[in-house]
Amino acid sequence: MSGLRESLDLIRTVRPEAGTAAIDHEIAAERASSLGAAEARVIKALKALAEASANREAVLDDARDAVWSYFVQRELVGFRRHADVIQALAIPGDVLVGLGARPARRP
Repeated sequence: MSGLRESLDLIRTVRPEAGTAAIDHEIAAERASSLGAAEARVIKALKALAEASANREAVLDDARDAVWSYFVQRELVGFRRHADVIQALAIPGDVLVGLGARPARRP
């Protein structure tokens, strides 16, 4: 392990920013992967909502939760405006109206 530590120390001495470049790249890749997974969850939830006939309220709650989580994830990586993805993913108004609301717990 000391060889790795010495290598990192040498890299930081020559180019201090290079020591964190690899980690920054990994963080960016994880953010992108997480955002992609959140979008996939929205697409799946919206498809289930479009196909739902029975138990629509529970499916609607799932879709709202998926969209809410996706919007939070987008904001965490710096995307503050959601109008483009609302349009691109055709997120229905009844999903948007209830964002952030938690369904009442059933006994």
